[in-house]
Amino acid sequence: MQRLYDFLRRHPTWVDTFWAVVLFGLSCVGVASVDGVSGHHGSVAEGLAVSTVLCAVIALRRRLPEQMLLLAAGTGVAQLVLDVETTVADFAMLVIIYTVAATGARWASWFALATGLCAATLAQIRWPVEQTSFAGQIAIAVFQTVPFALAWVLGDSMRTRRAYFAQLEERAARLEKEREAQAKVAVAAERARIARELHDVVAHNVSVMVVQADGAAYVLDAAPDQAKKALETISSTGRQALAEMRRLLGVLRTGEHKEVGEYVPQPDVEQIDELIEQCRSSGLPVDFKVEGTPRPLPSGVELTAYRIVQEALTNTRKHGGPNAGASVRLVYFDDGLGLLVEDDGMGAPHELYEEGGADGGGHGLIGMRERVGMVGGTLDAGPRPGGGFRISALLPLKPAH
Repeated sequence: MQRLYDFLRRHPTWVDTFWAVVLFGLSCVGVASVDGVSGHHGSVAEGLAVSTVLCAVIALRRRLPEQMLLLAAGTGVAQLVLDVETTVADFAMLVIIYTVAATGARWASWFALATGLCAATLAQIRWPVEQTSFAGQIAIAVFQTVPFALAWVLGDSMRTRRAYFAQLEERAARLEKEREAQAKVAVAAERARIARELHDVVAHNVSVMVVQADGAAYVLDAAPDQAKKALETISSTGRQALAEMRRLLGVLRTGEHKEVGEYVPQPDVEQIDELIEQCRSSGLPVDFKVEGTPRPLPSGVELTAYRIVQEALTNTRKHGGPNAGASVRLVYFDDGLGLLVEDDGMGAPHELYEEGGADGGGHGLIGMRERVGMVGGTLDAGPRPGGGFRISALLPLKPAH
């Protein structure tokens, strides 16, 4: 049935033609049955000609609505002039009035309404009902006018409904495009921000390499052991800087424009304590625990961990409510650094965390995912079963070889 329904929707003219043929058959039966009846007006040939034209109006109503309306109006005038009484085929006038009101031009819609309101009155004047008073004639005309008015009202209501749904679809499509554009802008802005931060990280590593290389050259003859240690430091620092550059190039597009600005030293894991103290002093209770054995981490991992905690706690302060509390867990694994930030506040819709940044300049979870993805980690964020919000991240540690 669904396939049949889809086929009929794709071929509306075939459906209209089928009903036109059915209506023409009924009209032929009606014309033949009244042929020769006393008081009948119009010949059989004229009746069949009028029926044929009106059935053609139904068959082509969706292809040429305005033209079929004019053809139906002209046929109605011809009926009045030739004295051909109404037949079953005159039902086509109701159909074309509905069609034009629903899909035709606006002038055609108003013309259809005026024609429909006049049709029944003219027909009653041309073929009055015998042995009926003047008031009865008026009542019959009014009663016969109602279907024409209803046909136009239904068609105009369908036009309004279609316009409303079209407006909704257009609005939804526009909002979807705007949403995609905003997401792209957010990602681009966050990548530029990450680039600025990692610029300082890589520049620091290169500076260390330069200093160690100068020192090694200075003590190469006098203290070979110190020179060897400096070279080892250069090697490990260089590998770390190279790893950071590879991650950076994997995230940022080639040829991205430079942004002018000052580069300041970036925070690390040790400064999470200061961040939490700041949150506590601002009235947000935070429980902070470190599990495992702390050890030196790659600069990019430390920066990512700090920013995730900063974003999460700021979201708690913004969306958690006045009595919200948070907990931060920093876990050192053998091959990774785990972060778990939870709060017991009222929470907020997931979209707010997606779109709202921690300091008003970021982009919430979009920024977190970009940072975590840059260091090859994973991020899981969402509402807690008992209320509040939970952010869990695993950042892999890649020691220098």
